[in-house]
Amino acid sequence: APNFARGMLMFCPLMLTRQLFAAHDAKAGGGLSYRDAGVDMEAGDELVERIKPMAKRTMREGVMAGIGGFGAMFEVSKKYKEPVLVSGTDGVGTKLRLAFSWNRHDTIGQDLVAMSVNDILVQGAEPLFFLDYFACGKLDVDTAAAVVGGIAKGCELAGAALIGGETAEMPDMYPAGEYDLAGFAVGAVEKSQIIDGKSIKAGDVVLGLASSGAHSNGYSLIRKIIERSGAKPTDLLDEVTLGDLVMAPTRIYVKSVLAAFQALPGALKGLAHITGGGITENVPRILQAGLTAEIQRNSWQRPVLFNWLQEAGGVADDEMHRVFNCGIGMIAFVAPDRAAALADLFRAQGETVVEMGRVVKGEGVIYKGKLL
Repeated sequence: APNFARGMLMFCPLMLTRQLFAAHDAKAGGGLSYRDAGVDMEAGDELVERIKPMAKRTMREGVMAGIGGFGAMFEVSKKYKEPVLVSGTDGVGTKLRLAFSWNRHDTIGQDLVAMSVNDILVQGAEPLFFLDYFACGKLDVDTAAAVVGGIAKGCELAGAALIGGETAEMPDMYPAGEYDLAGFAVGAVEKSQIIDGKSIKAGDVVLGLASSGAHSNGYSLIRKIIERSGAKPTDLLDEVTLGDLVMAPTRIYVKSVLAAFQALPGALKGLAHITGGGITENVPRILQAGLTAEIQRNSWQRPVLFNWLQEAGGVADDEMHRVFNCGIGMIAFVAPDRAAALADLFRAQGETVVEMGRVVKGEGVIYKGKLL
């Protein structure tokens, strides 16, 4: 079976099992081939050729020779004295359903990368490499290439090497035109520089970094709102189509945050990636017991998408904060005397930054003011 020696296409054990059964049937007089069983090896080879230049663009120091073996290898840089490896795995949830129905496959790969690299970033880890899993019933080369193109772009934005993956064509497992995605990222951080939130205290400033949209969370509710409202992807919201707003790829914060680690060592006391559970459930994950965040809801202007979702779905304020990022994709905790410098650095890196509130004593996120 083609593997990373020819790109990054590898086939799973289930496919090998099917091949063996097909060979057995042929000996019995059936004359079957792997293509008869529903697996198109030629399509797989074509995808490999398309993937090669995409993966090549993501290569970085540390990727070792011998990638064509059964496992990809990466050497952790000697710049780390006590390297700690940090790993994360994720998918993109039911955002895939909209990718299928709207035929929007070019950005979903960036979503996949972002969900894992942003997660390991909050502990201070620099993403090193990424692996993906793409499974379908029948391989459509154009669709798969579009997805992997998004994965490669996400890896470039994160500075991570795309060094391996699995493309599994499994007949009868998925409906025509559908596929599943999963990703896995590994990063490294100096043991003495792990970000764990233990130094956060009452009075610290809460900074929010803007999201690019809903990212990859809350899409079961988004799809329900779209269905009930009868909205179409071509509908305009402030001169942008609903389809473009809903399918906007997840923002990757890696380069901005790593720049902050380097330029302002020790300034970042903690980070919270606002994913499933929204602001309400993700902020407490980085805070010690007895501390919470008091968030001023009027400190930032929500993107039009979230205003539309709340109005079209009749969603309560508390539910909005519990399900969606509401325009804030990453939250940083910093001492008051370093907040301005950190905010300026983030802005210089291209981030939109707002001061959202302060850390206070208490439990559960406290919201003040009205949503804008």
